[in-house]
Parts: sequence; C-alpha cells; structure tokens
Amino acid sequence: MLTRLTIRNIVLIEALDLDFRGGLGVLTGETGAGKSILLDALGLVLGNRAESGLVRAGEDKASVSATFEFAALPAAIAETLSDADIELEAGEPLILRRTLKADGGSKAFVNDQPVGVALLREIAPSLVELHGQHDDRGLVNPRGHRALLDRFAGVERANMASVWNAWRAAEDRLAVARERVETAQADQDLLLAYLAELAAIEPQAGEEARLAETRASMQKGERLSGDLEILRQLWEGSDSPLASLRVAARRLDRIAGEHPLLAEALSALDRAVIEAGEAEDKLSAAADALVHDPLALERAETRLFDLRAIARKHRCEVDELADKMREFRGQLDAIEGGEAELDALAIAAKVAGDAYRERARALHSVRVAAAERLDAAVAGELAPLKLDAARFRTSVVELPEERWGPDGMDAVEFLIATNPGADFAPLNKIASGGELSRFILALKVALAEKGGAATMIFDEIDRGVGGAVASAIGERLSRLAEGGQVLVVTHSPQVAARGRTHYVIHKSSEGTVTRTSVTLLDAAARQEEIARMLSGAEVTPEARAQADRLLEGV
Repeated sequence: MLTRLTIRNIVLIEALDLDFRGGLGVLTGETGAGKSILLDALGLVLGNRAESGLVRAGEDKASVSATFEFAALPAAIAETLSDADIELEAGEPLILRRTLKADGGSKAFVNDQPVGVALLREIAPSLVELHGQHDDRGLVNPRGHRALLDRFAGVERANMASVWNAWRAAEDRLAVARERVETAQADQDLLLAYLAELAAIEPQAGEEARLAETRASMQKGERLSGDLEILRQLWEGSDSPLASLRVAARRLDRIAGEHPLLAEALSALDRAVIEAGEAEDKLSAAADALVHDPLALERAETRLFDLRAIARKHRCEVDELADKMREFRGQLDAIEGGEAELDALAIAAKVAGDAYRERARALHSVRVAAAERLDAAVAGELAPLKLDAARFRTSVVELPEERWGPDGMDAVEFLIATNPGADFAPLNKIASGGELSRFILALKVALAEKGGAATMIFDEIDRGVGGAVASAIGERLSRLAEGGQVLVVTHSPQVAARGRTHYVIHKSSEGTVTRTSVTLLDAAARQEEIARMLSGAEVTPEARAQADRLLEGV
C-alpha cells in the first residue's frame, strides 16, 4: 500500500510530506484548495504525462516520490522489476520518484535506479487504481473486464493459456511441415530430372583428377610426337649410333688383348653400348606412354567437360556430385516420408485444438455462471446508492475462432442501463459522472476486488448526493477498505466520518504567493472539520453535535 507521498514544487505545493496508513483515508477541504494537485502529483509518479505547467511558478524543477510497502511484492510488479534488473529484498519498500523540469523534461527512478517512464506506467495498475468522474481506465475500460470476472469466479487463467500455447505450437509445427512438403513436391519433377542426369553420367570419386592427368599426358604426347619420331629414326637402322658402337666394340674386342689400354677402351665402349641400349629402351617406353590417340583424347576431354558443367550447374565441386545424388535421393524420400509426418502432425494439432475448445467451453460456462452471480451482487448494491432504477449486466459473448486466445474464446464487458426500458450499453457511454463513480463503487464491493491494486483512490465519488446515499457510500468504502487501503477525496461529512485517517487540504496566500498544504487531523480537529462540512463557513454548536453523532455512529 501507499505509505508516503513526498511532493516538492508542484503547482501550489511548495513542500509536502504525507504519511498514509491502511484502511479508509479521507481527504477533505474547501473547493479549490488543491485536492486535484495531490492526484496530479501521484499520477506523475505513476507514469502520467509530464506537463511543464505542474512545476511551481518561479521554480526550475519539481519532484514527487511515492513509497509503497507490501507484505509480499505482487508477482506482476516483481516480474516487471526483474526484467529491468531491479531486485528488491524481502520487506524492502518500493520507492518511485519522478523529477520534472520547467521545460517539460522529466526523469524516472525506482529505488534510485533510473528507469523509463514506461516502466512506471507498467507497474502502476498493480499499485494504484484511481476512480474519478472522468476515469477511462480501471473498471471503465472493457479490456480489464474479463480478468475481473475471472478473479471473481476464481479461474486459474494460466491453465487456459497453457492449453492455448500447446495448440498454437502444434499448429505451427504442422504449418512448417506442410510448407516444407509443398515446397518439396513443387520441386519433385526437377529433383527427378537432376537425379536422372547424374545417374546417367555416373560421377566417380577422384575421376576429375584422373581424367585431367590422362588428358594432360595425351596432350603432351601430341606436342612431343615430332621429336620422338626423329629420335626413333636416329636409333633405328644399321647406321644408327648404337649400331656403330656395337660394330666398333666387336672390332676392338679382337685386338683388346694386344695392349692394356685397348682393354680399358673396350670396357668403356661396352659401358657406352649398355647405356645407349638403356636410352633406346627408355625412348621406346616414353614413346609408348606418350602415344597420342586423337579419339581417346576427345573422349577424355568430353567426359571432363561434362562433369565440370554439371558441377557448375549444382554449384559444387566435381568430386561432390556423388554427394549431390545422395542429397537428391534423400529429398525425394522426404517427400514420401513428409506426407506421413503431415498426417501425424495434423492429428496432433486436432487433438490440441479439441483440448483447447473443451477447456474454453468449460471456462465459458464458468464465466456465464459467475456473471449471473456478479450481476445479482451488483444489483443488491445499486438501490442504497440511489441507482435503484439502473440495471447492471455482465456480457459474456463467444468470439469467432480467429479472435480466440490464451484467455479463452469469450469477450466480457460490463454493461448498464440507467433507466427502465433503456438498452444496455458500456459503463462510460451511459452513466453520468456521479452515477459512474457509484456504479464503480457498487462493482468494487460486489467483486470484493480479488487481486486488485494495492491502493484504491476515489475522487469525489459522492458528488451530487447526500443524506442516506452518502452514508451508504461511506459504509461501502469502509467495507472495501477492510484489509487494504482506500483513499477518497470527498465533500460529504457522512463519508468523511467513516475514515480511519482524515487529512484536510488548505490553501493560503501571503501577498502574491499561494500555497497548498495538507494536515493529518487528530480527533478534535477532525470533529471541527466535519462540523465545517456540515454547516459551511460558520461552525455552529449544532454542527459540532451533529459531527459527534456521525463519528459515534461509525
């Protein structure tokens, strides 16, 4: 709940430190004293738009700080703060602060850590609900009606969300698989053509290198064929160098014994014959190895060019073509297997969808029953609040399937008819300012506000009523504040008398300087303020006696 509000230089407030307690707190004061300034200041620290006009005249900066304390930090606030890397220790107060410059610039802080204003706005609904005559949020906004009805009914919304998420996940898996199979089926003819083309050419691992080497050898033989032919002619025939060496060796052999040098010459000549013979053999072998077959060369070149062309077509290396064949076969197999997978995924999606529908229809029945109970509870609150001619109805309408979601298949809205025979319409479209505030109070009491904001503020909910109606409003505000915190800005002495704490707002002037201040009243001052509210400018003994009776009556 809100335990402290500190304001500096906001409009007419120069410096103000207010401490609040649990239960019902009332704020009173003469018209124009500045009650709206307090609400504007609180709204600023809760993330409302920063208006430069809020800065007190003659000052360059204003600030507002609000302290909240909890037995246990609400889960929604804890999650939001955790996402912003703000951790609160158990029992540590939550302190929101906003500074505003005269030029309109502002800064926001949570426990002295700078944050964006959007974070203040995100946690504000869990901290404070402000209900006034021009309120367009809270109970007036249809967006929150479904959650309020579910809390009234005791519905665990997370269960519905988990079933919805399971259904959507199943549908997403089916959609992805269907798209994959449809794409594969569209490419099936092309895959078959690719596979047939590769099967016809039958690429082999390492084939490109072997063909390239064979082609290079045959091209080299073609280039060297002339030189080899000349060498062959030189080595062949009776007058070839080798034949001449052999003739010389035979003649020398006949006379080698005549002198040692002739024997050495014969040995050298024999070696030359041997070397020349080896040279002849190698030339012959080289000629065989480099033989040039134009048809074979053409076949090798054609095969090599075909392999490289198909590799370029599939954006891969020649040695990867065999892998491409396996890839295409796998894709074709996946088409057949994908169709079977689709059937299984479609069944799973149907089962998940049926589970969602079953849970959502059950939730619809719970909501319809809870709506009837809520309507009856609100109806019981209307007559004492001078709304006896009005009717309240909770509309629970099943949405078309495209609008279903994690909260089920229903749209929920609170509707009213203020006159007999009039059609039901949204709260803020029909009720006048005073009526709207009383409708909200009736609804709040009927809901018992399970899981609502830590602090509720009602701004002049008693405007335009008095007597028994004002007493009924005060009694319901007091009941609503049990175990929590309700603050009410009021002009009604019957409502003010119900307050556990009572603050009075004063406006004073010194020359051209006007200030607003707020004072927590003790018992005697409280009696005097209620007497003033009863009698006006001059407080009479009768008014004081009536104030005593009001205070004793509560």
